[in-house]
Amino acid sequence: MEERYISKLNPTGDYGTGVFLLIIAILTILGNSAVLAVAVKRSSRLRSPELLTVNLAVTDLGMAISMYPLAIASAWNHAWLGGDATCVYYALMGFLFGVSSMMTLSVMAVIRFLVTHSSKSKSNKINRKVVHVSIILIWLYAALWAILPLLGWGHYGPEPFGTSCTIAWSQFHNSSSGFSFILSMFILCTILPAMTIIICYLGIAWKVHKTYQEMQNFNRISSAAKLEKKLTLMAVLISVGFLGAWTPYAAVSFWSIFHSSESIPHFVTLLPCLFAKSSTAYNPLIYYTFSKTFRREVKQLQCCCGQKVHFFNTKNSINSHVSVMWLGRGNVHISSFRKTDSGEIPNQ
Repeated sequence: MEERYISKLNPTGDYGTGVFLLIIAILTILGNSAVLAVAVKRSSRLRSPELLTVNLAVTDLGMAISMYPLAIASAWNHAWLGGDATCVYYALMGFLFGVSSMMTLSVMAVIRFLVTHSSKSKSNKINRKVVHVSIILIWLYAALWAILPLLGWGHYGPEPFGTSCTIAWSQFHNSSSGFSFILSMFILCTILPAMTIIICYLGIAWKVHKTYQEMQNFNRISSAAKLEKKLTLMAVLISVGFLGAWTPYAAVSFWSIFHSSESIPHFVTLLPCLFAKSSTAYNPLIYYTFSKTFRREVKQLQCCCGQKVHFFNTKNSINSHVSVMWLGRGNVHISSFRKTDSGEIPNQ
């Protein structure tokens, strides 16, 4: 076995890595499977923008299924299993699902920004015509970047600690191909999407705050305004969770571009990698915490021994009209409400 595929960690570190990844894999599979199961249950009521949330669950679940078993087995083996072939496979899957997740979050932010700043009729039009095409383009874009190293632009290789694989950051100085690929990838797959997410949510937060404050001044805070504020918070947490998990890994990778990876202790290079992988388990926890509808429907899922799944009927509750996940309410606007005998409620 090549030296670069042998673990640079001690046996205790490898065992702990394997246990951590196993826990993350279980949480990711259970949580995102629940998201997909709820989406299937309510497929007839699933709005187009919610498909972006479903797509995000697919990317997280795909990463856990296609990558984590190999990483866990390699950690407990104290060496990477399969050599070059599995290394390229693992790095390609990580790049594919990672870029797909990042671009999905970017599209979510843009659509939510447009929905917040547009009228009801225009937002519905945006939802119908854009979302399905956006999902196709997201996967094509991610697949293109993932296969480029196979075509000779950029390279895949093992991580410094030996039991994981990713983009060969050291190629930044070793070849013109590696230099141009890593620079382009950082700009087009990391910096620009991250800036798009940040700018969109700053714009959304300002719009929501301004409108909410105007309603508060007139003592006319509608249910729609409260809902919009809650959905915005969920959206921000999802994006912050992803960016926060991947930022340490991006920082270490950026450091290794300009300095030898040998200058960083191997255990230090491992921690950001594990933290980044934990991002796949966050979103279902956020949905469960902030969405009463999602909690109700998850509790109705009886997945043991082929028992029948019972559907929960919430038509008498406003939550039945609320997206199970944060995305999608093209027809919920903080300025849209009507007066009734019991107060103000959002137009449906």
